[in-house]
Amino acid sequence: MTNSLTAADRSRLARCVGLAREALEAGDEPFGSLLVGADGTELFADRNRVSGGDATQHPEFAIARWAAAHLSPEERARATVYTSGEHCPMCAAAHAWVGLGRIVYASSSAQLSGWLKRWGLASGPVAPLPVQTVAPGIEVAGPDRGLSDEVRALQAKLRGIDLSQEG
Repeated sequence: MTNSLTAADRSRLARCVGLAREALEAGDEPFGSLLVGADGTELFADRNRVSGGDATQHPEFAIARWAAAHLSPEERARATVYTSGEHCPMCAAAHAWVGLGRIVYASSSAQLSGWLKRWGLASGPVAPLPVQTVAPGIEVAGPDRGLSDEVRALQAKLRGIDLSQEG
């Protein structure tokens, strides 16, 4: 985990947070991600879509499926996935299995777990493992302090938490 994020990384992460906001407004959990080619072109973007009952409809998983179907192994290896929240173990495994490159995230799994604990809420049904525990060969960068605060606010809104009441 590193905080060596460029201005371009932060701009793309801001777009991911916007997708997360869009997901929340649509009744889904606030997560958004995009896939960027080696030349900087946005190739695919998605948001969380779990409200329909399929808990595997994470944007990072959709990116892995799309990349496997549309990109060569070389293109996948040189691509970067930007995401509002660090990949869960399912998405990290999918990312590694299809051979995608770098992951850049606005907020980490450890941050989300900490927020949930502070709010007295249980974490999800899967252990919140860091990407590199699941897929040790993946280069990761994040979190971003400012954008992770925005992600925290979206996560709080999903759960009806009033952050002004936090001490």
